Amino acid sequence: MQLPFGDGRIEADLSAYETTVAEPPPIDPVDVRTAATAALDAPHGPSLESLAADAETVAIVVTDVTRDTPDDVLLDALLERVSVPRENLTVVLGLGLHRPMTDAEIREGLGDHADLAVNHDPAATVTVGELAVESFAGGDGDTGEPVAADHESIPIEVHPAVASADLVLATGMVEPHQYAGFSGGAKTVVIGAGSESIIRYTHGPDLLSSPDVRLGRIENNPFRETLDRAGDLAGPDFCINVAGTAEGVVGVSAGRPRAVVKELAAVGLEAVAAPVEGTFDAAITCVHAPKDANLYQASRAATYCCLGPHNPVRAGGRVVVPARIPEGAGEGTGERRFHEWLRSATSPEALYAEMRQGYEAGAQRAFVLARALRRNPIHVTNSDRPEVVEECLMTAHDDVVDALEPGSRVLVVPDGIHTLLTPA
Repeated sequence: MQLPFGDGRIEADLSAYETTVAEPPPIDPVDVRTAATAALDAPHGPSLESLAADAETVAIVVTDVTRDTPDDVLLDALLERVSVPRENLTVVLGLGLHRPMTDAEIREGLGDHADLAVNHDPAATVTVGELAVESFAGGDGDTGEPVAADHESIPIEVHPAVASADLVLATGMVEPHQYAGFSGGAKTVVIGAGSESIIRYTHGPDLLSSPDVRLGRIENNPFRETLDRAGDLAGPDFCINVAGTAEGVVGVSAGRPRAVVKELAAVGLEAVAAPVEGTFDAAITCVHAPKDANLYQASRAATYCCLGPHNPVRAGGRVVVPARIPEGAGEGTGERRFHEWLRSATSPEALYAEMRQGYEAGAQRAFVLARALRRNPIHVTNSDRPEVVEECLMTAHDDVVDALEPGSRVLVVPDGIHTLLTPA
């Protein structure tokens, strides 16, 4: 069987196994430029032209190299409607705690607009307000209901160009997200161009232990609600987002962030839902570029299977992720913290218990991975960095078949990032 592997494919002889393939129904991609124009012509809320009429300075926050957003096309569409001198435009690369983008990556991602771009530094931000939030106590996200314990406030801090701009715009990719339900909307600005304070709270163990913080769920999701309320303070005032699958963009929407996410989450859910019947001994869940660059990103394929709406793999069954991970665990601040927590742990249970007491912003993927590993061992195959895999409570193999136990009933998920497994 040919399995997706980054930008290409690998061969896996699965003839000795009973296999089932879980794929969403085929949906034809749209022409992004045409769909972007249509979305801007009929936005949710005021038009971009009316919002930009009195703006002298504009900041546009775009996604980074970990997202496959067509930012160059979306920027073209936005800037056609914003009559601001070029020297008054700033494009902020929404890194969050990921590594800075290289000049070559910026040119490839932004095309003619690369000269406007600056890498965001989460340590160099400006406070634009405070957000009242709740702390939670109890529960573990799997078996317990967390209860509100007390109230506090956190500063909302963003890149200086965003804080000072008359108008804040954003691009975004609305795709399944482990915590926000679906990404996009205010997240590009609040997290991508924000500081550690909001990342520390939203990605902390209290919030992530809520059973309402779920992959594919945006309604009554406290993570998503926190992002949206922070976006009321920080921006964006207007966004243009796409819904994407491995085959391409399947929808574009523009305007007010909440409405944009709601529309595209519905489109995205239709595009990514894959009903699965029965229980399996193992799942092979594949990762497409750019998510295969490092273990931090590639591990999403495993946690989306284990912690999504429906985990069809039996307790103790293996989750196999073929991924090259040339960057190892990852090179950004968050990725390094993820690596440190995992390689210092003795077991998933011990790691979960320790991290439940708190951790630094960016380390949350280790916490979520620990949740998954408590039930299902994760095996990474065909990687350039097997030593990193072995350091991180997972098992490395040269190829997929080596990771499977004889006689296993195997579920194959060709696109683990853009597939939501649901019960049949």
